[in-house]
Amino acid sequence: MYLDLNTSYKEKMSDNKFDYDIAVIGGGPGGYEAAIKAAQMGKKTVIIEKDKLGGTCLNVGCIPTKTLLMSAEALSAVKDSKKFGVVGCDAAEASLDMGKVQKRKNKVVSQLVGGVGILMKSNGVAVESGQGTLEDAHTVITGDKKITAEDIIIATGSESKSLPIKISDKMDVITSTEMLDIDSIPEEFTVIGGGVIGIEFAYFLASIGTKVTIVEFLDRIINMVDKEITDLVTKQLEDMGIVIYTSARVTEITDDAVIFEKDGEEHAVETKKVLMAVGRGARLDGIDTEKLGIQTERGAIVTDNSMHTSVPHIYAIGDVNGKSMLAHTASMEGITAVETICGQDSVMDYSKIPSAIYIEPEIASVGLTEEQAKEKYGDVKVGRFPLVANGKAKAAGNERGMVKVIIDEKYGDILGVHLYCIHATDMIAEAAAAMKLGATANEFTHIVHPHPTISEVLLEAMHAAADGRAINY
Repeated sequence: MYLDLNTSYKEKMSDNKFDYDIAVIGGGPGGYEAAIKAAQMGKKTVIIEKDKLGGTCLNVGCIPTKTLLMSAEALSAVKDSKKFGVVGCDAAEASLDMGKVQKRKNKVVSQLVGGVGILMKSNGVAVESGQGTLEDAHTVITGDKKITAEDIIIATGSESKSLPIKISDKMDVITSTEMLDIDSIPEEFTVIGGGVIGIEFAYFLASIGTKVTIVEFLDRIINMVDKEITDLVTKQLEDMGIVIYTSARVTEITDDAVIFEKDGEEHAVETKKVLMAVGRGARLDGIDTEKLGIQTERGAIVTDNSMHTSVPHIYAIGDVNGKSMLAHTASMEGITAVETICGQDSVMDYSKIPSAIYIEPEIASVGLTEEQAKEKYGDVKVGRFPLVANGKAKAAGNERGMVKVIIDEKYGDILGVHLYCIHATDMIAEAAAAMKLGATANEFTHIVHPHPTISEVLLEAMHAAADGRAINY
């Protein structure tokens, strides 16, 4: 692979032969943050976006999904209000008006997308609307305009995948994009895929009264999560009435059913709607990798950890490189690419990127699972702490879940942290910071946490890992 490290920043061409110093193709979290960083570092920058700034995350991904989930949580809070002493309302009659839910979601998305536009303007980033087609290492064509730049960052994102099976056109089969626009509460839904997208939508649907079935090819749902946590989440979803089939291979979608094979037998789930949630693949619209000589692997652009592709002056960040399909990964990759272009020794560390799943209780992880840690390091120590022993969780009426910490037995290095609890997605950043800074579990136990807070469960789990027992359990 080409590494642009032998050419120093000062040695690069500076005779203004290009329209811009940096051109970014794609305006998602990775692309727009790369553009902002580039402008802040003194680079004349342009961003080319064919649709709306914000990309998948702001428009048809992270933000609208979480907005819908917040409506589901508000409904749950109303239904549970009686146990908090609330009187004078008939919680049994509470339901969601999906029209109003959609109106709120669209408002949130619109405000954030507008905010990105303001950021572009305030940072002096030029914005070009239209499909960007990469002609060579320094040229992007959009419409009838030719844009040249010394360095180009590809940030074209990803798109939903589908299964290569026979699908009846009489069945209502949708992806996560169409799912975000549902304006009524479906009676039933079958979700194909038990990954993050499938689980979040299954949880949302079940929360608002839909009968949900999940069909997953692997032997467990959310298999990227520590198995102990997965088992607890599986039980929670089943308690909500969700039917889950694992080790199930979907073979056909008929007029009225999803057909799958499990344990050598054929099964059918009758349904009226299907959500296809079998993952996402790199989007290469306007990027002819073969013509350009850009190396790919399994449909994604290959990069090193400084975001170089195999072609000098071309970088690739976010979902399009397939390394870690998370918005926050894309953002950091964008900053890494810009810093690399500017001559800094900037390298991504993919071992400490947190992930999050926004059901309730939330799920968040960073580092290795227990199984992975044992395979890599041999002997490890594990610390656990249940939410039921936390005062804030008990006061909040949300005691489900646990925290799990995995450390190296010899040195006490933190290898993995897994949260399944209220506020997990907010708290995981502390664990990621501790791991990034090289803190041991013992050192972590000396960080004073405010009381009463949910964050104390992480401190307690660190005690359990480092000393063999927690303080308050």
